[in-house]
Amino acid sequence: MVAPLRRAGVRRPDAMLSADHERWHYAAPLDAAAVLAEHDRFIALLTTAGVEVVAFDDCLDGDPTDDLADSVFTYDPSLVTPAGAVLLAPGKALRRGEVALHERFYAAQGIPIVGRIEAPGTFEAGDSFWVDDRTLAVGRGFRSNDDGIRQLRAILDPQGIEVVAFDLPWYLGPAACLHLMSLVSALDRDLALVHLPLLPVAFHRLLVDRGYELVVAPPAEFEPSGGLNLNVLAVGPRRCIAVDGSPGTLAAMRDAGCEVSVFDGRSLAIPCEGGPTCMTRPLLRG
Repeated sequence: MVAPLRRAGVRRPDAMLSADHERWHYAAPLDAAAVLAEHDRFIALLTTAGVEVVAFDDCLDGDPTDDLADSVFTYDPSLVTPAGAVLLAPGKALRRGEVALHERFYAAQGIPIVGRIEAPGTFEAGDSFWVDDRTLAVGRGFRSNDDGIRQLRAILDPQGIEVVAFDLPWYLGPAACLHLMSLVSALDRDLALVHLPLLPVAFHRLLVDRGYELVVAPPAEFEPSGGLNLNVLAVGPRRCIAVDGSPGTLAAMRDAGCEVSVFDGRSLAIPCEGGPTCMTRPLLRG
């Protein structure tokens, strides 16, 4: 999760611009010009960091308020492994139409599909955290269920990857987006940013046992940012992109030796519950 990011899949936010904000659990109606400008700034930061940005199909199928409104958040509907991609099954029912978009994308990129999560299983990639190359921590909560985790474990076992599951808290309930990666972001192979008040105790213990140093984000910045002070994308070891506006969290990362670039998240990221990690599908690192 922290090796130099070489290639990532992204999708423009066009599909969300006329979406019903209440239906999609966005905080307010969206300002189209501001949303597009915010996304453009994020893409510029990726390019400056040396990332090859690969666009998902931007053709809209039918009404742009259908099942593609959240498709700018390319992280969740699939998971890339050393052997290929796994097509997932979003726990947010409105997002399930995005899986076909990801399947077409991987076919166009020549990336093999090594498995898919089938109903009644659900799993979103935001509930996955690579502790190391052979250990994938996953969160069990409103977005990813037992059956989805069981299926993912069966898909990854032939690659020698261990899947370790942890229960997530209720927090704000099923309508809100709380993933495992809402509570932790990798900054280096042995360094992670965490929100301690909601972090599963057993997961905390695993990180410490595996030699991680934990950068504790100020708890008071979690709710005002919609949890996005924790949503940090590593484009290399201790080189990160984050949402601006959480000075204590940014200072803590910089004090730990991280170079942090920021963009304004007030129009797209915070109202729609998705930051720089959510807006990328990493395809190649190293």
